[in-house]
Amino acid sequence: MLQERLLGVYAAGSFGLADFDPARSDLDVFAVSRSPVSRADKRAIVDRLRHEQLPCPTRGLEFVLYPEETARVPTNEAGFLLNLNTGPGMEFRVDEHPGAVERHWFPLDRAVVRVSGVALTGPQPSELFAPIPRELLLAVVRESLLWHREPGHTGDDDAVLNACRSLRWLREGAWSSKSDAAAWAFGNVADPELVREALAMRRVEAPRLDRGRVEAFLDAVIHEVG
Repeated sequence: MLQERLLGVYAAGSFGLADFDPARSDLDVFAVSRSPVSRADKRAIVDRLRHEQLPCPTRGLEFVLYPEETARVPTNEAGFLLNLNTGPGMEFRVDEHPGAVERHWFPLDRAVVRVSGVALTGPQPSELFAPIPRELLLAVVRESLLWHREPGHTGDDDAVLNACRSLRWLREGAWSSKSDAAAWAFGNVADPELVREALAMRRVEAPRLDRGRVEAFLDAVIHEVG
């Protein structure tokens, strides 16, 4: 399909951060291509990668194809060519251009893959993905926290653990896995017990978190982000 236009393919997310849990984690895979990529190319990629054709062994595959210019130029826009969600535990979704999906996921993912991605083919991710300046990332970190603040967008445990990741990045400039961010947060937040409860929910069946405490936790991190 892409042939010589394909510059690299990278495993990212929890896999790249050494926090992969087959029972809960998605497979995050990013690819970078030279332009042009036609609509027929995109449809062929979807047909080849969707779960019915290539069964995903975990909850789901999140695949994003970026153009070279998005990878190499610092930006906090979504900037993708194709966004695909597919798998046995994931709602099938295809976006052929940005606009219908929240932009914050994509620059945050690119920032993380640059420092922790695993090259499946192509150069090391730090050679292809440009560093995104802190001032650009602050805006999308805040957007992500506000998104988690809205009820029903995600599990409260994910909201708390992602807030821990954002807070550690804010204070130390380091991107970490949810587990490592939680361990760091135990000594750095006002409600460490909430973090322990959120982390426990990833491992065993546990009671739902108190929504009021979750919102207060998110509000404190949002305030610090500014």
